[in-house]
Amino acid sequence: MTTTAVTHIASLVTNDPSLGNGTPLGLIHDAAVVIDGDRIVWTGESSKAPATDSVLDAAGRAVIPGFVDSHSHLVFAGDRTEEFNARMSGQPYRAGGIRTTVAATRAASDDDLSANVARYLAEALRQGTTTFETKSGYGLTVEDEARALRIAGRHTDEVTYLGAHIVSPDYADDPAGYVDLVTGPMLDACAPHARWIDVFCEQGAFDGDQARAILTAGRAKGLHPRVHANQLSYGPGVQLAVELDAASADHCTHLTDADVDALAQGNTVATLLPGAEFSTRAEWPDARRLLDAGATVALSTDCNPGSSFTSSVPFCIALAVRDMGMTPDEAVWAATAGGAAALRRTDVGRITPGARADLVLLDAPSHVHLAYRPGVPLVSAVWRRGERVV
Repeated sequence: MTTTAVTHIASLVTNDPSLGNGTPLGLIHDAAVVIDGDRIVWTGESSKAPATDSVLDAAGRAVIPGFVDSHSHLVFAGDRTEEFNARMSGQPYRAGGIRTTVAATRAASDDDLSANVARYLAEALRQGTTTFETKSGYGLTVEDEARALRIAGRHTDEVTYLGAHIVSPDYADDPAGYVDLVTGPMLDACAPHARWIDVFCEQGAFDGDQARAILTAGRAKGLHPRVHANQLSYGPGVQLAVELDAASADHCTHLTDADVDALAQGNTVATLLPGAEFSTRAEWPDARRLLDAGATVALSTDCNPGSSFTSSVPFCIALAVRDMGMTPDEAVWAATAGGAAALRRTDVGRITPGARADLVLLDAPSHVHLAYRPGVPLVSAVWRRGERVV
């Protein structure tokens, strides 16, 4: 292995408060990073960088950790252009639109589904995403959910079983029977291929009792909970997530004071997905309220063909700053270290010795430009596991 130094970095986001200026971002100015193999081995001022086998001059540009996208739905076929067009023409978003994607996904081949995942991951990588989670949930049969997880596992270790996305159309008249399937034969087939279990706890999907049964069954099989919580309405999702020590409660759009307090006092990360609110013209989550209460907040794309068809974390950062009350520092932290926390990872989302060498070089002097220059392709280079991939 050879060592590489990236030097003359105008502003380095380490996400280590013990470094640099002492803020959560741990900013170091005129900085350098040394990579050895797939790991970071040194960070500090550029003038103090140790000798290395090769050097890349950042020429006064910023470096941040690779984005950690902790919520996506990439195993799917087809698109929902007509639904989006109708929604932008005044029709409301409802969870039932998922059925359209279920039909297309069931009809697709394994190769087509895998190629689709690879396509969107390559798209995300070009925009700085180096770690991602993705889910099943568009098969809703034992066979189709298991194959979705096998396909996802070809592309990432962060795989989530979401048989409880909606009640399968095959069980429209027997929701209890579908919960039995999700917690029985489907779980048995899917558990070996997943790290996480998720449920859409929402009106039109699964109520609190059903969600509890599904997540509890998953935990008994060794899967850790995540929850689609409080997206479309107030409900029990957030409280259930905290009670079951879910790694993340995702969406968190409609929160009571008790929900906010529970998130602030527990270990569950509030993962906000502004692409969904943008694409559905829904009410924005109040990130400021969560942050001021002391909750840990992550930002992710929710990339899916129905309600948030974007793979761009920079876009979500800009939305969070403009419409959700986050500062640029908070939004960048949430999209890197926050995403890592939502996956209970300590090896990604930061640039410190021992962390995985996932770095993004911006064509800008500061991370603030991600919100300051929305829509501009600022990512000029990406390293993942120490290898330059963009």
